[in-house]
Amino acid sequence: MNYTRIYADPSGESHLEDVELEMKPADHASLMSELVAAKGVVFRESRSSEYFIDWHNAPRRQFVVNLSGEVEIEVSDGEKRRFGPGSILLAEDLTGKGHISRGVGDSTRRVLFIPLSER
Repeated sequence: MNYTRIYADPSGESHLEDVELEMKPADHASLMSELVAAKGVVFRESRSSEYFIDWHNAPRRQFVVNLSGEVEIEVSDGEKRRFGPGSILLAEDLTGKGHISRGVGDSTRRVLFIPLSER
């Protein structure tokens, strides 16, 4: 299983990075990762056509799980990627230049934010 990470390098430039989770055999013919400590869950619904957040940093380290709709993320190194249903993003660019979030299309975007516990 994979997720994409947004992070800032030491010079403040933000980047996207693909991360592959280490999965281990578990009960019931499945694979599981190690536990990731979290604080709770925040639910968000927004109209994709109206959703735009100019340059900003993540408010906290959090997983962003897209349930429906699509968003485009632009980081300061110029890369842009779209994230749709089922995609997982780890937002941890708490400092630096940040990123832009743009809704794509005209559907309703439903998202789970999962704030992570302190390291």
